[in-house]
Amino acid sequence: MAKTVLLTAEGLKQLEEELDLLKGEKRKEIAEKIKVARSYGDLSENSEYDDAKNEQAILEARIATIEATLKVAVVIDENEITDQTVHVGSLVKVENVSMGREFEYRIIGSNESNPKENKISDESPVGRALLGKKVGDMVEVEVPAGLMTFKVLSVSK
Repeated sequence: MAKTVLLTAEGLKQLEEELDLLKGEKRKEIAEKIKVARSYGDLSENSEYDDAKNEQAILEARIATIEATLKVAVVIDENEITDQTVHVGSLVKVENVSMGREFEYRIIGSNESNPKENKISDESPVGRALLGKKVGDMVEVEVPAGLMTFKVLSVSK
């Protein structure tokens, strides 16, 4: 059985939009590149043709990945998210006790994670450790930089 993938409604929408773009506009672009490259003659030494076929393979792999993800996707019901405990979809403010700094993370499914935007996966060490915690809870997390201690300051939707 395939593993379910947790997505926010926004994440689902982004994947569906990307899939539409890839299946429509991008497929047409690559088909045109292949057609033009074929017109150059001998395919055995035609780098434009090889490049276009490689681009097509990458595109089709991405389409297959998105389709497989959508088949097993479970959209998080934001109405079920409380501000009592940390869930997937929660916005969590924590203090890194070791550093004396505060951070705010949105806990989301692994397909949507983007550490640059402070969106961390429920499968990441910090995300996994925070799940189920409440305001005031302390949690120790083993990260590549070593053991870190976080205090949950707030939880919201």
